[in-house]
Amino acid sequence: MSTLTTLHDSELRDPYSVPLDSIDLSDPRLFSQNRWQEYFKRVRDEDPVHYIADSPFGPFWSVTRFDDIVAVDTNHQVFSSEPFIMIGDLDPDLPIENFISMDPPKHDEQRAAVQSVVAPRNLQAMEALIRQRIGAILDELPVGEAFDWVSKVSIELTSQMLATIFDFPYEERHKLPYWSDISTAAPELSGGKASKEERFAALAEMVNAFSAIWARKAAEREAGQPAGFDLISLLQASEDTRDMINRPAEFMGNLGLLIVGGNDTTRNSITGSVLAMNRFPEEFDKLRRDPSLIPNMVSEIIRWQTPLAHMRRIATCDTVLGGKKIRKGDKVVMWYISGNRDERVIANPDRVLVDRAKARHHLSFGFGIHRCMGNRLGEMQLRITWEEILKRFERVEVLAEPERVHSNFVHGYAAMPVKLHPKAS
Repeated sequence: MSTLTTLHDSELRDPYSVPLDSIDLSDPRLFSQNRWQEYFKRVRDEDPVHYIADSPFGPFWSVTRFDDIVAVDTNHQVFSSEPFIMIGDLDPDLPIENFISMDPPKHDEQRAAVQSVVAPRNLQAMEALIRQRIGAILDELPVGEAFDWVSKVSIELTSQMLATIFDFPYEERHKLPYWSDISTAAPELSGGKASKEERFAALAEMVNAFSAIWARKAAEREAGQPAGFDLISLLQASEDTRDMINRPAEFMGNLGLLIVGGNDTTRNSITGSVLAMNRFPEEFDKLRRDPSLIPNMVSEIIRWQTPLAHMRRIATCDTVLGGKKIRKGDKVVMWYISGNRDERVIANPDRVLVDRAKARHHLSFGFGIHRCMGNRLGEMQLRITWEEILKRFERVEVLAEPERVHSNFVHGYAAMPVKLHPKAS
């Protein structure tokens, strides 16, 4: 990973000045410097199933067009999620297993155990709570002066909802997004900057905290108290996962997966939506004139933002994709962030259009058996956020370019300065 370390702050070259077979789409600078669009466009146009023989993450195939990504994502028999779904390989000193990195039948059993937390009736019950919490967050913001939208709004809302879904101590909720960030920030996984020592310490703290919650809930069940609908209670209630506490790699892996899933989509889409409404002011004008467009705008933002840039698979046999022969054991990386900008499927893909037809036809939630379990919850949080913003403010002005996360996996924001403009009375 020394190569990655030396590249952290250096500027990227023009993508058309680099030999095509040398373009490394896993370089985290593409995302931290917001240069990914031009690199992926060249590869989509000239070599859509692209092989790089030498990268910090080893050799891999990049799948960059919408239809090819769907073909991979819906064929788990040929393209396996095991043993992991990020481009890098796990540290052998920290083995992790989770259901998104499993194939059926084990994947189906573990996913089913927690699926009901985002069942329609539970989402309906959560809506009033989400509205109350986002309203309280927005009402406490300073009006007419600069502040950081990421920490004050995006992280605050997602940490509150994660604490609710996990029945985690509310006063310690800010640990949850920190654990989410650190779990995906290892250099060997995503090109991130977290040290091994910091990451191991954080994940150990996470496991200890949730082990205590597991023990408390198990004691409550033994005492005859009714089980809740939080994720720990649901894991304990399922025959397939009730002993997960005795399988440390699975326990840690699934906790990390559920926290990341509950954090990154919503958090970075909330920030990305504010950025988009500044970048495309005519679309914001449409939204203000017709707030009934908010649900459609939510899907459009999640496409345009693409909170998780990729998922990887391993070929289980020799196969052909896009005319390229992929061999058994090869890494195959589906770049959702590229497929969501594929002009062959999506017209004017670099633009945000709040009234875009078929806006939910995007790749951000994946396809097939691994489609994002919490997609409706993420959409609901973003919808309510914008309903409440429009009630209170004339606009949210972005004051400078955001600071972006240094990662090839999480496509997100570390900070973004804004100023609120109140509605005219």
